[in-house]
Amino acid sequence: MAESLRMAVAVIGNVASVSLYAAPTVTFKRVIRKKSTEEFSCVPYIIALLNCLLFTWYGLPVVSNKWENFPLVTVNGVGIFLELSYVLIYFWYSSPKGKVKVAMVAVPVLVVFCAIALVSAFAFPDHRHRKLLVGSSGLGVSIAMYASPLVVMKKVIKTKSVEFMPLPLSLCSFLASLLWLSYGLLIRDIFVAGPSVIGTPLGILQLVLHCKYWKRRVVEEPNKVDLHHKESLDKLDLEKGGLEKGNMEKNVNHLSNNS
Repeated sequence: MAESLRMAVAVIGNVASVSLYAAPTVTFKRVIRKKSTEEFSCVPYIIALLNCLLFTWYGLPVVSNKWENFPLVTVNGVGIFLELSYVLIYFWYSSPKGKVKVAMVAVPVLVVFCAIALVSAFAFPDHRHRKLLVGSSGLGVSIAMYASPLVVMKKVIKTKSVEFMPLPLSLCSFLASLLWLSYGLLIRDIFVAGPSVIGTPLGILQLVLHCKYWKRRVVEEPNKVDLHHKESLDKLDLEKGGLEKGNMEKNVNHLSNNS
Protein backbone atom coordinates (compact mmCIF):
# COMPACT_ATOMS: atom_id res chain seq x y z
CA MET A 1 0.00 0.00 0.00
CA ALA A 2 2.78 2.41 0.97
CA GLU A 3 4.69 1.57 -2.21
CA SER A 4 1.59 2.20 -4.35
CA LEU A 5 1.03 5.56 -2.63
CA ARG A 6 4.64 6.61 -3.22
CA MET A 7 4.38 5.63 -6.87
CA ALA A 8 1.10 7.52 -7.30
CA VAL A 9 2.54 10.68 -5.74
CA ALA A 10 5.69 10.31 -7.87
CA VAL A 11 3.67 10.03 -11.08
CA ILE A 12 1.48 13.03 -10.22
CA GLY A 13 4.60 14.92 -9.14
CA ASN A 14 6.19 14.14 -12.50
CA VAL A 15 3.16 15.51 -14.34
CA ALA A 16 3.11 18.67 -12.20
CA SER A 17 6.86 19.22 -12.60
CA VAL A 18 6.78 18.72 -16.37
CA SER A 19 3.92 21.24 -16.45
CA LEU A 20 6.09 23.58 -14.39
CA TYR A 21 9.00 23.21 -16.79
CA ALA A 22 6.68 23.63 -19.79
CA ALA A 23 4.84 26.67 -18.38
CA PRO A 24 7.42 29.22 -19.64
CA THR A 25 6.63 28.22 -23.24
CA VAL A 26 3.92 30.92 -23.09
CA THR A 27 6.55 33.48 -22.12
CA PHE A 28 8.98 32.37 -24.83
CA LYS A 29 6.29 32.41 -27.51
CA ARG A 30 5.95 36.07 -26.64
CA VAL A 31 9.75 36.53 -26.78
CA ILE A 32 9.87 34.90 -30.25
CA ARG A 33 6.86 36.90 -31.49
CA LYS A 34 8.27 40.24 -30.29
CA LYS A 35 11.89 39.23 -30.97
CA SER A 36 12.82 40.74 -27.63
CA THR A 37 13.38 39.43 -24.09
CA GLU A 38 11.82 42.64 -22.73
CA GLU A 39 12.16 42.71 -18.92
CA PHE A 40 12.22 38.95 -18.42
CA SER A 41 15.25 37.59 -16.55
CA CYS A 42 17.36 34.64 -17.71
CA VAL A 43 18.57 33.78 -14.20
CA PRO A 44 15.58 31.61 -13.09
CA TYR A 45 15.91 29.42 -16.21
CA ILE A 46 19.66 28.93 -15.77
CA ILE A 47 19.22 28.04 -12.10
CA ALA A 48 16.41 25.65 -13.06
CA LEU A 49 18.75 24.03 -15.62
CA LEU A 50 21.39 23.44 -12.94
CA ASN A 51 18.71 22.04 -10.62
CA CYS A 52 17.59 19.55 -13.30
CA LEU A 53 21.16 18.51 -14.06
CA LEU A 54 21.95 17.85 -10.41
CA PHE A 55 18.80 15.89 -9.61
CA THR A 56 19.07 13.84 -12.80
CA TRP A 57 22.59 12.93 -11.69
CA TYR A 58 21.31 12.28 -8.16
CA GLY A 59 18.71 9.81 -9.46
CA LEU A 60 21.12 7.80 -11.63
CA PRO A 61 22.69 4.57 -10.28
CA VAL A 62 26.08 6.28 -10.14
CA VAL A 63 24.88 8.25 -7.09
CA SER A 64 21.71 6.52 -5.86
CA ASN A 65 21.43 2.85 -5.02
CA LYS A 66 20.35 1.25 -8.30
CA TRP A 67 17.12 2.89 -9.56
CA GLU A 68 15.60 3.84 -6.21
CA ASN A 69 15.16 7.45 -7.39
CA PHE A 70 14.14 6.73 -10.97
CA PRO A 71 11.21 9.28 -10.91
CA LEU A 72 13.79 12.05 -10.44
CA VAL A 73 15.61 10.97 -13.60
CA THR A 74 12.51 11.04 -15.80
CA VAL A 75 11.13 14.41 -14.76
CA ASN A 76 14.48 16.21 -14.55
CA GLY A 77 15.61 14.71 -17.86
CA VAL A 78 12.64 16.43 -19.52
CA GLY A 79 13.47 19.53 -17.50
CA ILE A 80 17.02 19.65 -18.88
CA PHE A 81 15.73 19.66 -22.46
CA LEU A 82 13.13 22.38 -21.82
CA GLU A 83 15.27 24.68 -19.65
CA LEU A 84 18.19 24.45 -22.09
CA SER A 85 15.79 25.40 -24.91
CA TYR A 86 14.61 28.46 -22.96
CA VAL A 87 18.16 29.60 -22.25
CA LEU A 88 19.13 29.27 -25.92
CA ILE A 89 16.02 31.18 -27.08
CA TYR A 90 16.71 33.89 -24.51
CA PHE A 91 20.31 34.12 -25.68
CA TRP A 92 19.27 34.37 -29.33
CA TYR A 93 16.79 37.22 -28.84
CA SER A 94 18.61 39.19 -26.15
CA SER A 95 20.66 42.32 -26.76
CA PRO A 96 24.47 42.11 -27.02
CA LYS A 97 24.68 43.15 -23.37
CA GLY A 98 22.09 40.51 -22.50
CA LYS A 99 24.06 37.80 -24.32
CA VAL A 100 27.11 38.62 -22.19
CA LYS A 101 24.98 38.34 -19.05
CA VAL A 102 23.63 34.94 -20.11
CA ALA A 103 27.14 33.66 -20.80
CA MET A 104 28.47 35.02 -17.49
CA VAL A 105 25.78 33.13 -15.57
CA ALA A 106 25.47 29.95 -17.67
CA VAL A 107 29.16 29.06 -18.08
CA PRO A 108 29.98 29.01 -14.33
CA VAL A 109 26.80 27.00 -13.72
CA LEU A 110 27.88 24.29 -16.17
CA VAL A 111 31.40 24.27 -14.71
CA VAL A 112 29.98 23.79 -11.19
CA PHE A 113 27.83 20.87 -12.33
CA CYS A 114 30.74 19.16 -14.10
CA ALA A 115 32.92 19.57 -11.00
CA ILE A 116 30.27 18.09 -8.70
CA ALA A 117 29.62 15.17 -11.07
CA LEU A 118 33.32 14.32 -11.40
CA VAL A 119 34.03 14.57 -7.67
CA SER A 120 30.98 12.48 -6.74
CA ALA A 121 31.82 9.80 -9.31
CA PHE A 122 35.54 9.41 -8.61
CA ALA A 123 36.32 10.85 -5.16
CA PHE A 124 33.76 8.89 -3.11
CA PRO A 125 33.63 5.08 -3.03
CA ASP A 126 30.06 4.59 -1.74
CA HIS A 127 26.54 5.77 -2.57
CA ARG A 128 25.95 7.38 0.83
CA HIS A 129 28.71 9.97 0.45
CA ARG A 130 27.85 10.57 -3.20
CA LYS A 131 24.22 11.22 -2.31
CA LEU A 132 25.33 13.55 0.47
CA LEU A 133 27.45 15.67 -1.90
CA VAL A 134 25.06 15.78 -4.86
CA GLY A 135 21.96 16.00 -2.67
CA SER A 136 23.35 18.88 -0.61
CA SER A 137 24.31 20.76 -3.78
CA GLY A 138 20.90 20.07 -5.32
CA LEU A 139 19.18 21.22 -2.14
CA GLY A 140 21.00 24.56 -2.21
CA VAL A 141 20.30 25.10 -5.91
CA SER A 142 16.64 24.15 -5.51
CA ILE A 143 16.20 26.68 -2.73
CA ALA A 144 17.79 29.30 -5.00
CA MET A 145 15.49 28.23 -7.84
CA TYR A 146 12.38 28.57 -5.71
CA ALA A 147 13.66 31.86 -4.25
CA SER A 148 14.50 33.41 -7.65
CA PRO A 149 10.87 34.52 -8.25
CA LEU A 150 11.29 36.82 -5.22
CA VAL A 151 12.84 39.36 -7.60
CA VAL A 152 9.80 39.13 -9.85
CA MET A 153 7.43 39.28 -6.87
CA LYS A 154 9.12 42.49 -5.73
CA LYS A 155 8.48 43.94 -9.20
CA VAL A 156 4.83 42.79 -9.04
CA ILE A 157 4.32 44.56 -5.70
CA LYS A 158 6.07 47.70 -6.97
CA THR A 159 4.19 47.93 -10.29
CA LYS A 160 0.97 46.31 -9.02
CA SER A 161 0.95 44.21 -12.20
CA VAL A 162 1.48 40.45 -12.72
CA GLU A 163 2.44 40.86 -16.40
CA PHE A 164 5.93 39.45 -15.88
CA MET A 165 4.87 36.67 -13.46
CA PRO A 166 2.73 34.29 -15.56
CA LEU A 167 -0.06 32.50 -13.69
CA PRO A 168 0.62 29.03 -15.23
CA LEU A 169 4.21 29.18 -13.95
CA SER A 170 3.11 30.19 -10.43
CA LEU A 171 0.37 27.56 -10.25
CA CYS A 172 2.57 24.71 -11.51
CA SER A 173 5.35 25.79 -9.13
CA PHE A 174 3.00 25.50 -6.16
CA LEU A 175 1.59 22.10 -7.21
CA ALA A 176 5.00 20.61 -8.00
CA SER A 177 6.44 21.81 -4.68
CA LEU A 178 3.53 20.38 -2.71
CA LEU A 179 3.70 16.99 -4.45
CA TRP A 180 7.49 16.59 -4.18
CA LEU A 181 7.31 17.60 -0.53
CA SER A 182 4.83 14.76 -0.03
CA TYR A 183 6.99 12.30 -2.02
CA GLY A 184 10.15 13.26 -0.14
CA LEU A 185 8.43 12.71 3.20
CA LEU A 186 7.09 9.33 2.05
CA ILE A 187 10.53 8.05 1.02
CA ARG A 188 12.18 9.87 3.95
CA ASP A 189 14.71 11.69 1.75
CA ILE A 190 15.54 15.18 3.00
CA PHE A 191 17.23 16.09 -0.28
CA VAL A 192 13.99 15.48 -2.20
CA ALA A 193 11.63 17.04 0.35
CA GLY A 194 13.90 19.90 1.50
CA PRO A 195 13.56 22.28 -1.48
CA SER A 196 9.76 22.09 -1.35
CA VAL A 197 9.76 23.32 2.25
CA ILE A 198 10.77 26.66 0.71
CA GLY A 199 8.99 26.23 -2.62
CA THR A 200 5.51 25.54 -1.25
CA PRO A 201 5.05 28.78 0.77
CA LEU A 202 6.65 30.81 -2.05
CA GLY A 203 4.20 29.24 -4.49
CA ILE A 204 1.33 30.22 -2.20
CA LEU A 205 2.68 33.78 -2.02
CA GLN A 206 2.79 34.03 -5.83
CA LEU A 207 -0.84 32.88 -6.07
CA VAL A 208 -1.85 35.46 -3.44
CA LEU A 209 -0.19 38.20 -5.52
CA HIS A 210 -2.06 36.99 -8.61
CA CYS A 211 -5.36 37.19 -6.72
CA LYS A 212 -4.53 40.71 -5.58
CA TYR A 213 -3.17 42.23 -8.81
CA TRP A 214 -4.71 40.22 -11.68
CA LYS A 215 -7.26 42.98 -12.45
CA ARG A 216 -4.55 45.59 -12.91
CA ARG A 217 -4.03 44.94 -16.63
CA VAL A 218 -7.79 44.88 -17.25
CA VAL A 219 -8.14 48.30 -15.63
CA GLU A 220 -5.21 49.75 -17.55
CA GLU A 221 -6.53 48.84 -21.01
CA PRO A 222 -9.37 51.46 -21.07
CA ASN A 223 -6.86 54.09 -19.92
CA LYS A 224 -4.67 53.30 -22.94
CA VAL A 225 -7.68 53.64 -25.22
CA ASP A 226 -8.70 56.91 -23.61
CA LEU A 227 -5.16 58.23 -23.97
CA HIS A 228 -5.07 57.25 -27.62
CA HIS A 229 -8.47 58.92 -28.14
CA LYS A 230 -7.24 62.07 -26.42
CA GLU A 231 -4.10 62.15 -28.57
CA SER A 232 -6.26 61.77 -31.70
CA LEU A 233 -8.50 64.66 -30.61
CA ASP A 234 -5.49 66.84 -29.84
CA LYS A 235 -4.03 66.06 -33.26
CA LEU A 236 -7.36 66.87 -34.90
CA ASP A 237 -7.56 70.19 -33.03
CA LEU A 238 -4.04 71.09 -34.14
CA GLU A 239 -4.85 70.27 -37.76
CA LYS A 240 -8.07 72.28 -37.53
CA GLY A 241 -6.23 75.21 -35.95
CA GLY A 242 -3.58 75.04 -38.65
CA LEU A 243 -6.24 75.01 -41.36
CA GLU A 244 -8.03 78.04 -39.89
CA LYS A 245 -4.72 79.89 -39.57
CA GLY A 246 -3.91 79.11 -43.20
CA ASN A 247 -7.31 80.43 -44.34
CA MET A 248 -6.81 83.65 -42.37
CA GLU A 249 -3.37 84.23 -43.91
CA LYS A 250 -4.83 83.58 -47.36
CA ASN A 251 -7.60 86.15 -46.78
CA VAL A 252 -5.09 88.75 -45.53
CA ASN A 253 -2.90 88.26 -48.57
CA HIS A 254 -5.94 88.55 -50.84
CA LEU A 255 -6.98 91.87 -49.23
CA SER A 256 -3.42 93.17 -49.49
CA ASN A 257 -3.30 92.39 -53.20
CA ASN A 258 -6.64 94.14 -53.79
CA SER A 259 -5.36 97.21 -51.99
